[in-house]
Amino acid sequence: MAHANGDTPRSHKVSHSRGFVAIRIIFVYMNREEFEKLVDEGFLAVPEKFRKRKEEVRKQEKFRKRMKNVAILVEDEPSEEVRKQEGLSDEETLFGYYQGIPEIARGADYGVGATLPDTIVIYQKPIIEEAGDNPELVREMVRDTVLHEFAHYLGMNEDEVERWEVRKKKGK
Repeated sequence: MAHANGDTPRSHKVSHSRGFVAIRIIFVYMNREEFEKLVDEGFLAVPEKFRKRKEEVRKQEKFRKRMKNVAILVEDEPSEEVRKQEGLSDEETLFGYYQGIPEIARGADYGVGATLPDTIVIYQKPIIEEAGDNPELVREMVRDTVLHEFAHYLGMNEDEVERWEVRKKKGK
C-alpha cells in the first residue's frame, strides 16, 4: 500500500496462535540499550555474498554505504496506526517495519531539498516474547529482522524477501 507521499511501508508480519497452549512466562530480560546494541549488530550482519574472501571489510563498507537517508529505530511494539495500515489481527504482530521510498524507486531528484529519512523500526517486545528465554534466539531474530527490513529498503517486496531468506538459510 503506497501512502499519499509515495512512501511504501513494508513489514515483517508474524502470526501468533492463542489457543489453549500454555504460555511461557519466563522471558529474556533485556533493557532498551542492550536491545539497541543487538540492532547495531544486525546492521553489521551483511549477507554472506558480501562477506567473502580477502575483500570482506571493503564489501561490508560498500553495502553499508548504500544505506542513505534511513533511520533505524527501536520501539516497544507496533502502534495502532501501523497495525491498521498493515491490517493486523489481534493474533498478529510485527518484528520490524520499513517505511519510505525504496532505493530502486528513487529518482534523480531524490534528496534535493529537505527529505525526511526512511525509517526501519525494530519492535523489541514481540521479538523478546517470541524468543522466550533464549538470548541467542533474540540476537538471531534481531539480525534477521534488520536484514529483512533492509531488503525492503533495497526494493524487494515481501515475496522476494521470503525467497531470499529461504536461499540464505539453505546456504546459497
